[in-house]
Amino acid sequence: MKRMTMQQDAAGKNMALLDPVVAPRIAVTRLVTGLLQGLLLYWLYSTAQDKVWPATEAYLLGPLMLISLLLPILLVSSLGHMSAKRIGLWMAGAAVVLAVLAWHDVARGAEHVIWGNYKPGAPLRVISAQLFGFCVVGLYIAHALVLASAQDGQRIARYPTYFEIAWKLGIQLLFSLLFVLGLWLVLWLGGQLFLLIKLSFLKKLLGQAWFVIPVICFAFSFAIHITDVRPSIVRGIRTLLLVLLSWLMPIAAVLVSGFLLTLPFIGFERLWATRHAASVLLGMAGVLVVLINAAFQNGEVGHGVARGIRLGTRLACLLLPWVVGIAIYALTLRVMSHGWTADRLIAAACLLVATCYAAGYAWAASKYGDWLHLIANVNVATAFVTLLVLFALFSPLADPARISVASQMARLESGKVGVDKFDFEYLRFQGARYGQAALQDLSKRTTGADAAIVRARAEAMLKRQNRLDETGALSDVSINLTLRPATAKLPDSFLRQDWTQVSPAWRLPACLKRAGPQCDAYLLDFDGDGKEDVLLISNDPRASSVLLAEKEDGSWSARGQIPTDALRCKPLREKLQAGEFQLVPPKVRELEVDGQRVPMTLYTPEDEVSCPDETAPGP
Repeated sequence: MKRMTMQQDAAGKNMALLDPVVAPRIAVTRLVTGLLQGLLLYWLYSTAQDKVWPATEAYLLGPLMLISLLLPILLVSSLGHMSAKRIGLWMAGAAVVLAVLAWHDVARGAEHVIWGNYKPGAPLRVISAQLFGFCVVGLYIAHALVLASAQDGQRIARYPTYFEIAWKLGIQLLFSLLFVLGLWLVLWLGGQLFLLIKLSFLKKLLGQAWFVIPVICFAFSFAIHITDVRPSIVRGIRTLLLVLLSWLMPIAAVLVSGFLLTLPFIGFERLWATRHAASVLLGMAGVLVVLINAAFQNGEVGHGVARGIRLGTRLACLLLPWVVGIAIYALTLRVMSHGWTADRLIAAACLLVATCYAAGYAWAASKYGDWLHLIANVNVATAFVTLLVLFALFSPLADPARISVASQMARLESGKVGVDKFDFEYLRFQGARYGQAALQDLSKRTTGADAAIVRARAEAMLKRQNRLDETGALSDVSINLTLRPATAKLPDSFLRQDWTQVSPAWRLPACLKRAGPQCDAYLLDFDGDGKEDVLLISNDPRASSVLLAEKEDGSWSARGQIPTDALRCKPLREKLQAGEFQLVPPKVRELEVDGQRVPMTLYTPEDEVSCPDETAPGP
């Protein structure tokens, strides 16, 4: 451990430092940059509020917003570490990439906001939060590569330089965010203090955008500068963090080994039945990559690493391909069963990057007699692969919305998914402009056995303004219902019912409130009064069912429901849809006291619903 600490300190001395002579000038430039960024963002915000230029031009506002949010941070971080010419080239290149991605995001019909509340038709609906988040990740990787290249004076820098700068940037960003949050807490508490003596000026000031936005940007730039001129702080935090993380490596390796050894005996069916195996496995793969790098550090610590950490790291490198391989298989099965969605495409992109790490780390671990030195080459190569993957995802090359909409439409056309199971809501709210175009085509369909149903559901879905819109979009609830059996007919009073007047509204399933959500409707006489009741079971297994009964005045109300756990069991749902069920009297009779019935709730294990083993794949 002593040798490892000495090597870390020696490596830390190679960290790029600001010249003490130019540091004050750099500080002024950085603070002015932060202030100008805040003023620019406030100007964009105010024009959006007033609905004036440039907020009226989405193709101009989108790039301006994304560039104004991210480019000044790159500039502040670059000052003092690169020449003016190199900074200019880097800023110009980053601005072009951000503008291209923003233009594509606007063109594809992004409907998300970075600030403010969601409002249909708001002029600020130009940049998706997903694009913003991935741009932060991509620019972090790219900026580390550029700074390392500038420091070493060569296109591909030494790995210790990449290591130093990447960790420095990460810690700078983290603590700059914490500084801004701390500043805001202090200001808020100050406002509360003044309120004690009936002075509300500070509280009102904290609610003004012209004050809030510039202060946040100025404080963030100030924090970046402080952490930049105090490298010992960053180095000390990094050393402590790496030591702590590296000792988690053996624990993670043992847990993953136990999971992989147990899996063949338990069977993969339980894994697929979780419906989120791929995401969990991908998360664990990410944790292993982070812990492996925490132990590997800059590649120069060598035999100074404790034996337990060395063994755990090598074992983790060999286990990583198995974890990633199972995740790929789980995602493949899910796609084969349900087609591509945007989330699955992003997961596939993440798995592509994870595969690079897994193959490379296993290759490094297979070379005995050294400290996994090939990991350095793998990390640098995978960084460039990650940048290419991110650019492809958020450009026309591999737009997840375009690919997923094409996949879902192909499944509908080929009959792999029926109209009752087809997700029209996905096209409307996750398919971007490609989903809108697909819904327009479906709303004009005239051929096919279910053309009328498809047309009605597509038309109703196009009227919805957002996911929570429940007003005026659903004039005929029957378009959301699949009758079981198909020969059944809904009562006229049921179709005439105004479901917005039924209270409490939270008991009603979504298929009675808005277009999109689908339910199976079973017409059965549950209470033996000679009238058919309607049992609605949502196609979403996470949603609750509801039993609707007709009152004496012809109106309908919610009477009861089936336990949600039973609805999550796919084999039982399939048998129910096939008509393989019957109505039976309760196992335990009810109490009747003074003419009133008191139902009995059972808690014994034999009365719980058990689900047969499911074989349907799912990540």
